[in-house]
Amino acid sequence: MTGTTGDGRAALDGHDARLLLALAQDPRATVLALAERVGLSRNTVQARLAKLDRLGALDTFERRVDPAALGYPLTAFVTVRVVQRELAAVADALDRVPEVLEVHGVSGPEDLLVHLVARDADDLYRIAGHLLAIGGVERTSTSLVMRSLVGFRTAPLLHRLTDGGAGAPAVHPAPLPSRR
Repeated sequence: MTGTTGDGRAALDGHDARLLLALAQDPRATVLALAERVGLSRNTVQARLAKLDRLGALDTFERRVDPAALGYPLTAFVTVRVVQRELAAVADALDRVPEVLEVHGVSGPEDLLVHLVARDADDLYRIAGHLLAIGGVERTSTSLVMRSLVGFRTAPLLHRLTDGGAGAPAVHPAPLPSRR
């Protein structure tokens, strides 16, 4: 790991990126298997994994659990407008709702983006009503996920690091149509 990011955290290097890509492809791989795959010694891989964990570069295993397998096949995003002085209390209340997977503070006319799951439409209605009843919540707007088009991923960013930052841009612009 070399250098630091703009916020003072240690920056990841190409070896770290290759190690994380190997883990993403085979999360159950042993340290020895990872070492062979990325071309580093077992001790180096073990030390890098420990450092990545300390830096927070490795998320929890919980992120891999599919809520649909737990009986929650519906996914929704709820935007929430809150009374600003009650933001912490609203966040605490949202943290106590089991169906809430994550909450982001966002810019714009709304204050929070809540990612939640539900068993069915009636359950979603109940959860949305519960969110609206939280003290400090002024307004909510619920959007049901109809289909996931691009799942959570970091591999394209990791691939860019393995190229030393010289990788192609993540989005390739479409060619302009000719005017004939």
